[in-house]
Amino acid sequence: MVVSVVPGKRTAKNIEKLVFDFKKRTDGRIMNLMTSDEYKPYKKAILKAYGKNTAVAHTGKRGRPKGSRRVPAKGLTYATVHKTRRKGRVVKIDLRAVFGSEAQVKVAIENSAVSNMINTSFVERHNGTDRNRNARKVRKTYCFSKDWDVHNAMTYFTMYSYNFCWPVRTLRLQGQDKRWLSRTPAMAACLTNHIWSLHEWLSYPAFQLT
Repeated sequence: MVVSVVPGKRTAKNIEKLVFDFKKRTDGRIMNLMTSDEYKPYKKAILKAYGKNTAVAHTGKRGRPKGSRRVPAKGLTYATVHKTRRKGRVVKIDLRAVFGSEAQVKVAIENSAVSNMINTSFVERHNGTDRNRNARKVRKTYCFSKDWDVHNAMTYFTMYSYNFCWPVRTLRLQGQDKRWLSRTPAMAACLTNHIWSLHEWLSYPAFQLT
């Protein structure tokens, strides 16, 4: 399920936009577990979005007292994937708990219905799906975008139509008659009960998040 998209370069500013947009679209709920690679701006952006200010206790020493500092909200669990490479190949993957203890992270993984380890394989796999659905992002192609506004629009179009209009093989369910029932990410998330056509999705009334 693609919840939030921010087209553009991978910068600290865009990472912050992404995290805050995700928080807004999920009503500020604390996720059971948040994961990413070790790109440093993620930690700062998550702490800024989901943290809270707390006063620093006075030490009794001379000088100006320290101001408040940002700390993770209760229940915030965030872990990163640390990959060890040799000769360009990944030979080891380690878990690193950033917010929350390793025990909390392990409990979240055990309760997960889709994975038994910290990984970034879902987003990496979806990058391949995105390139398949949007020829403008294929490497070494004549189809690259010549206009940023068009590229921006096509990114939103392919990313969000994927949720409602694209049946995903790994999300299908087997019915009582032993037939496989296709499902889209939106169906798996209980946002709809059928596969939408592009016409239905494009013509559905929409509103702008504020």
